[in-house]
Amino acid sequence: MKLIQSRVLRGPNLWSKHPSIEALLSFDKDTCLIEDIPEFESRLRERFPEIALRYPACKHDVRAIAQVLEFAALGLQTQIGCPVTFGQTISMPDKASYRIIVEYSEEAVGQLAFQYAYDLCIAAIKNLPFGLNHALQRMRTLYEDIRLGPSTGAIVKAAIARGIPYRRLTNGSLVQFGWGSKQRRIQATESDATNAIAESIVQDKQLTKLLLQAAGIPVPLGRCVINTDDAWITACEIGLPVVIKPKDGNHGRGVAVNLMTEQQVKLAFSLAATVEDEVIVEQYIGGSDYRLLVVNGKVIAAARRDPPQVIGNGIHTINQLVEQINRDPLRSEGHTNLLSKVHLDQISLDYLATQDYSAESVPSKGVRVILRNNANLSTGGTATDVTDDVHPEIFATAVATAKMTGLDICGIDIICDSIRVPLEEQRGAIIEVNAAPGLRMHLQPSFGRGRAVGESIIDYMFTPGENGRIPVVAVTGTNGKTTTVRLITHMLTLNGMRVGMTCTDGIFVDGDCIDTGDCSGPKSAKNVLFHPGVDAAVLETARGGLLREGLGFDRCDVAVVTNVGRGDHLGLAHINTSEEVALVKRAVIENVTPQKGFAILNADDPLVVKMADHCPGSVIYFTQNNRNPVILTHRIQQQRVIYLDNKTIVASGADIEQRFALSEIPLTKNGLIRFQIQNAMAAIAAGWALGIDWTTIRAGLANFVSDAQTVPGRFNFFDYRNATLIADYGHNPDAIEALVDAIDNLPAKKRIIVLSAAGDRRNEDIRLQTQILGDVFDEIVLYQDQCQRGRSDGEVLGLLREGLEHAKRVSKVREIHGEFKAIDTALTNLQAGELCLILVDQVEQSLNHIRERVAAAIGN
Repeated sequence: MKLIQSRVLRGPNLWSKHPSIEALLSFDKDTCLIEDIPEFESRLRERFPEIALRYPACKHDVRAIAQVLEFAALGLQTQIGCPVTFGQTISMPDKASYRIIVEYSEEAVGQLAFQYAYDLCIAAIKNLPFGLNHALQRMRTLYEDIRLGPSTGAIVKAAIARGIPYRRLTNGSLVQFGWGSKQRRIQATESDATNAIAESIVQDKQLTKLLLQAAGIPVPLGRCVINTDDAWITACEIGLPVVIKPKDGNHGRGVAVNLMTEQQVKLAFSLAATVEDEVIVEQYIGGSDYRLLVVNGKVIAAARRDPPQVIGNGIHTINQLVEQINRDPLRSEGHTNLLSKVHLDQISLDYLATQDYSAESVPSKGVRVILRNNANLSTGGTATDVTDDVHPEIFATAVATAKMTGLDICGIDIICDSIRVPLEEQRGAIIEVNAAPGLRMHLQPSFGRGRAVGESIIDYMFTPGENGRIPVVAVTGTNGKTTTVRLITHMLTLNGMRVGMTCTDGIFVDGDCIDTGDCSGPKSAKNVLFHPGVDAAVLETARGGLLREGLGFDRCDVAVVTNVGRGDHLGLAHINTSEEVALVKRAVIENVTPQKGFAILNADDPLVVKMADHCPGSVIYFTQNNRNPVILTHRIQQQRVIYLDNKTIVASGADIEQRFALSEIPLTKNGLIRFQIQNAMAAIAAGWALGIDWTTIRAGLANFVSDAQTVPGRFNFFDYRNATLIADYGHNPDAIEALVDAIDNLPAKKRIIVLSAAGDRRNEDIRLQTQILGDVFDEIVLYQDQCQRGRSDGEVLGLLREGLEHAKRVSKVREIHGEFKAIDTALTNLQAGELCLILVDQVEQSLNHIRERVAAAIGN
């Protein structure tokens, strides 16, 4: 058994909507049944007992060992708490290899789980040891380290529930919600509207107290101190007991409360000074510790926090009792879980000493032992929800506190005897204001009901009905993608939107090119959706990126499939038939927005028509045959269709009909270029689906410029000494046929073509190109690509020549090494009234070369 290849599918993909690990596994023989391997089953169960829950179903399947790996990869993840369920094992045509797909929730954890699952299978086959506990511990540690903590996770969960897309921008808690100009961001529980000055204010506890005092809000007396002696002097001035804490701090680090003796005060100062140079001594306010969460001027949750404690049983020591409560699965190190583990540090030991206890003391049965003198959850405290008990005046005080500091989201700490009574009527006070407050105590308190605090923050960031999304159009197919993308982009721009566009020519935002090269993959799509200056996105979606990584978005409003060609990269990535290509491209249709989205499908392509059954939204068909039965049926059902009626494109639906004369669409050359008619139809349908008004759609068709500047390599016309020169990037048999159809409508005394072929195409697809062209052109100039893509020197030229063996029209064939030399060869003897089609490989460079030749001809 060998692991041939693995890759990470980060977005919706050919197999599922889940992010997944995809791997290719091969065996030395055609099948690998479990029963073929002695003791495999018992060894597997011995090394990973939990796999028995999934294992029996695959025992007699020819995919058995591969399925075991799938089940193990899922099982290992679920063992550490990852919420994953999807897995699939697929037999490959060669009968000796299998494709395995396994869902993951955290990419690094999923990859590690897959590797351990592979190691487990090898261990069971070869009777080698497998350290399950070590594997689970390593995965669990990684999972705890990289997954979102409960606070950020709650906000993300609330966003998902409202259909708001999100993406983590770092391995930490920086998260983007929404796309383009509708995006918002959070860092933990700070929003992108959190005032940096306000954050600085609350980090300075002394300044915070001064501001709150000025607003008449009760706060404890106190001041900054410089050393242990100064701390004790200040404590005596204020009056014991006192609290000592760092001036700038959070999560309760370095805080000690209810200090009564000089030794306690000086020790607490030394500990606080390790957190922050400046230390505050302030009046100790007795009572219970409460936290109020304020979001956008409203108190949305309140909790009472209790310090960590154990209850004696007359048998175990305090240290042993702490170990017992730390076994609670809700407790973990740090802030990743709902509760934090308790540690008997020096502060805890000193506090125990004030109660005449040590870590080795055995408390009597039923005796409650407080372990620390503060109630922070980060040091092991617990929480009780008291939201419904808070007095209205305390609500008002909390809101006034938030306004005084300027924070939009904050946690306000109050000490008082009762949360049901105004602070002024008891010895209560605001003791701290926290930016980026933790939400753990409100989400799932130890006692009382949890509060929907994540939802409250999302509701503050996005008003009702908003989902942070911008219109997204995805365009896929074999041919016509780039022109269709550019035409839709042009319509949206005329509609007053800043459009982000990706295509094989680069990334463009509001008309500016921000990246060059082939940008038709998911990474480029994500870059556009990240851009804050984008109001709508039009994304060319090529099969290569979809296979490598999945889609760059979770769903789209409009999905366009132009066609599925016969020779489109067949033989690559184990895609060997047009039907398999269609399955890949169908992923775009499957991820149309349910109910509200649209699929734009070519009714003249049977493989494309079949995709309609997989669209969760509505379908708009387009066709150049107004008698197409698919269109006729759709019209009868009063659904939207686009069809060609003589020299007019018709958009027809329930109670609507719009007509577009081809003479008013320059892209089609008055209807002579049929493949451009198809592209125009697809763009009209997309504009209709997006709700663009018909006047704008009509204007977009009329003034769209299709030349070497706006749509490079897409049927670009040049006048060269009164001869017609056309440059195109056609590189597959279907594109060649479409070009031939267009050329047949253009008058010419003689036709010449300059071409090569990509070496990564199948032999039969390379031959088919010249088989088609040999019956249409009089002269052919063959050149060898700069990159042969794995072919030996001259191999592609040989295949192209083989395709000309039975050519009916071509009379002259020349072979040239070098694209520019081939172009020069064709142009040297080109006469007025003749036509030369150049199939370019290096699009930008070749077009520049052609421009130079045209300019030189004009100059002469």
